[in-house]
Amino acid sequence: MEFFRRAQGRLDGDYRKASPGRLGVFPGTFNPITVAHVALVQAALSRVDEVVYILPRVLPHKLYSRAGFAQRLKLLCAAVEENEACSIASTDGGLFVEIAAECRAAYGPETMLTFLCGRDAAERIVNWDYGDPGALGAMLRQFDLLVAARSGEYAPPSEFRHAIRPLELAGEFDHVSATEVREKIARGEAWEHLVPPAARRLAGEIYG
Repeated sequence: MEFFRRAQGRLDGDYRKASPGRLGVFPGTFNPITVAHVALVQAALSRVDEVVYILPRVLPHKLYSRAGFAQRLKLLCAAVEENEACSIASTDGGLFVEIAAECRAAYGPETMLTFLCGRDAAERIVNWDYGDPGALGAMLRQFDLLVAARSGEYAPPSEFRHAIRPLELAGEFDHVSATEVREKIARGEAWEHLVPPAARRLAGEIYG
């Protein structure tokens, strides 16, 4: 796990000395980061002590194009610059269980992990073929999920409701997606309202 920004400005190599009690882990391509991403994090910060945005080096279930890793990292850094409760890091692994292992190594075993995602991602996680019918249950003993509604609330299987809980956002964001941002820019339509103000200039340069 490589950090590019630490919460409250800490980037001193000693990642364990200020470990949060509960860490919100937010993986994604952020291609680009949107106001929906930011709203999800703001909502989660009422339930966790710190949020780390994760840019995996590889995401096995999602393809992305147009913006490279360094460009998307710049967008993330610009968007969260003033939020002292947020960190930004990359991981070598892309599956949640791999990201969790890297977070444990960086933050220490005492920190509890909560992954943040939308309904579509939660469905993908629950229905992913891990090659072992007990794999999902084992994962959810290592971390839990906070799931934001996206075109409807997510209803987890009954046996996992203790570990998969809803996250209510302050606003309606069903219409917001990174794909919509890229397509609006390509069509020459207004897109700025979909991207955090601090990242708009960079987004226009990268995707325009």
